[in-house]
Amino acid sequence: MRTITVLFSLLCLYQISTSDGKQQKCDLRGQWRNELGSNMTVESMNNAGFFRGSYMTAVTTQNEMVVKVSPLSGFLNINGKSTVFGFLVKWSFVESVTSWVGQCFVDSNGVEHLETMWLLRGKAQSAGDDWAQTRVGKNVFHRIQ
Repeated sequence: MRTITVLFSLLCLYQISTSDGKQQKCDLRGQWRNELGSNMTVESMNNAGFFRGSYMTAVTTQNEMVVKVSPLSGFLNINGKSTVFGFLVKWSFVESVTSWVGQCFVDSNGVEHLETMWLLRGKAQSAGDDWAQTRVGKNVFHRIQ
């Protein structure tokens, strides 16, 4: 009886120690959409955490602009169970780049979402115009099923 109690206790401890593991490691590969309707696709990731993909924005500052898919590249911090990442998009249709940093979270139902902050830099026409060419914002991405 004592052996069964010990085995049961060990099993309970294992479940407790891995239940925190329900905060599953997020897999960034796949398709994601943010609250503004922009789509991000992470196509590949290597063992060092470097990834590549594409981004299709639903937002522009200019009307009637022809928006094209733009390349993205980034890194996932793969040390331990980290889900912290950053990526950069070089826009294909305008002289500007945007960088995102964020973290992936997994809720109790296993649903992933990415909480991010972004910094967009546009081209200034002159040094006097430089002050207006950096924007900051926040996006939340959800996996497209």
